[in-house]
Amino acid sequence: MAGTIQGGKAAAATNKAKYGSDFYAKIGAKGGKLGKTGGFAANRELARIAGAKGGRISRRTKLNK
Repeated sequence: MAGTIQGGKAAAATNKAKYGSDFYAKIGAKGGKLGKTGGFAANRELARIAGAKGGRISRRTKLNK
C-alpha cells in the first residue's frame, strides 16, 4: 500500500493518532521558522535583475519575425 492514496491516508491517520491532530501544522511551522534567506523581499534589486532575465528568455513566440 506504500505510495498509494489509500496508504497516504493511513499514514496521515497514524501520525495524527501518535502525535496529535495538529501534527502537520507543527511540522509546517517548523519549516517556515527555519527559513533564513527572506527571498526577494530581502533584496528588491536582485528581484528586479531576476525579472529582467526572465523577461529576456520568454517562451512566447515572437509575432513579428
